[in-house]
Amino acid sequence: MGSQKKKIAVVTDSTAYLPPEVQERLDIPVIPLNVVWGEEVLKDGEDITPAVFYQRLRAASTMPTTSQPSAGEFVDFFRRVAEEKNTDTILGLFISADLSGTVASAEAARNLLDDLNIVVVDSRSTSMGLGFQAMAAAEVAQASGSIEEALQAVETVRYRLHVLFVVDTLEFLHRGGRIGGAKRFLGTALKIKPILELENGRIESVEQVRTKKKAVARLVQIAQERKGDRPVPQAAVVHANASEDCRRLQEQIQEALSPQEIYITEVSPVIGTHTGPGTLGVAFYTL
Repeated sequence: MGSQKKKIAVVTDSTAYLPPEVQERLDIPVIPLNVVWGEEVLKDGEDITPAVFYQRLRAASTMPTTSQPSAGEFVDFFRRVAEEKNTDTILGLFISADLSGTVASAEAARNLLDDLNIVVVDSRSTSMGLGFQAMAAAEVAQASGSIEEALQAVETVRYRLHVLFVVDTLEFLHRGGRIGGAKRFLGTALKIKPILELENGRIESVEQVRTKKKAVARLVQIAQERKGDRPVPQAAVVHANASEDCRRLQEQIQEALSPQEIYITEVSPVIGTHTGPGTLGVAFYTL
């Protein structure tokens, strides 16, 4: 009797903020990053939800920081996934190594697990930019595809991916040391709303606009320019404690990009620590 070929397991981290129904449908285990608040270490999205986090952030006198899962946590996570999914092959897609040490922890764990075939991929992204890559890989895995086919699907999405966002203030990105090419906007009038883009794993500035309303309108325009005349299979609008604004943005993105599918997700506490409340963004890829 030939043994049935085991499916690969596709995993990601909490900064992908996959919509819960997608995570369930595609069976994607998620390892949480940590929000560190004074003495407390809170698991992103598990010990602290976005709603509670942003409420607390507004009132906080001390600001939280973030940390990646340890190599030990990754060892436990990979072992648990292998057991639960009855597989020895795991494809892990994680937040850009320029934004977090998560990839390094995952690689350290992989090197300790000789009996498992673990492939660690730096998504060069986060948010649903990471989410869409994990979804593409998981679709292949569900169709009993190989790890090579899953990696091919990931690359197809990654090379045509755009992640744009508007923050209310650069203060949080600056404080968290994740400001990248947006540094030159520091010290400009506080009213300035920068439009930022994830470019090859780093946060870069696109331009600055005087009001939030204008910034969001320009965000939609830039998304349309990035799209060109290519079709958009999937788009997501993301928000940090700004659900009303997000609904409006969803309508505008629907009109501008005509995506086949559109998702709304909330910025997870770990990313929210660095962007601050009021952040709005869009992630999409083209064919």
